[in-house]
Amino acid sequence: MSTKNKYISKMETQKLSIYYREFAALKSISMLIPSSSVTALIGPSGCGKSTFLRSLNRMNDIIPDVSIKGRVLLDNENIYDPGIDVVQVRKRVGMVFQKPTPFPMSIFDNVAYGPRIHGVKKRSELEDVVEKSLSDAALWDEVKDRLKAPASALSGGQQQRLCIARVLAVEPEVLLMDEPCSALDPISTGKIEELINELKDKYTIVIVTHNMQQAGRISDYTGFFLEGELIECASTARIFERPRDKRTEDYITGRFG
Repeated sequence: MSTKNKYISKMETQKLSIYYREFAALKSISMLIPSSSVTALIGPSGCGKSTFLRSLNRMNDIIPDVSIKGRVLLDNENIYDPGIDVVQVRKRVGMVFQKPTPFPMSIFDNVAYGPRIHGVKKRSELEDVVEKSLSDAALWDEVKDRLKAPASALSGGQQQRLCIARVLAVEPEVLLMDEPCSALDPISTGKIEELINELKDKYTIVIVTHNMQQAGRISDYTGFFLEGELIECASTARIFERPRDKRTEDYITGRFG
């Protein structure tokens, strides 16, 4: 199913199918991802939503025996075209994973890691990037006096915000989040949700979540996946209040999944 083309889309998939050998993990997904907004992907475990998320910055490339059909457009350019620089794709489309994954180095070096790889060498420039990224991730005030401390010393919620800051440091345009709150306590979850709400003015955000209440709180649009298919995608209000497919209604109301 395709979303209606009435929004300014930052990304779009066109008849996207992904196979793990013979198994079809995604079946001809056509979907718009509106710019400067939060799109939530919901559905039961194994429905294909994380596979779809990873397709948006070619993270599935590293999995053996994967084949991909269809197109994934970023500003109307297919990121799977031959000759596309995958490193640049992943710079423009950053990923935050389910479990916080700080590097075994200081808080400062975690955030400076990406800019250094992309050629920023001057200490003063790195300091500016680190401060801005940590501020954008709502973490600067908590860590500004201990930037040399190991990232592993941070709490789980702080580590997840550090990982968000690390992605923001390379100035992405799209932010992908794969269940970023699933390992966090309610207070840390609330901080991440507040952060997502603040970031959507600057970034296009796509989030996978199993939490229906979270999807309702933070997303502007919602796509419901089931058995590798996109059942429907629309504004979150419409999906939650007036789903057009009974399977969507059954999932949202807890009848299955």
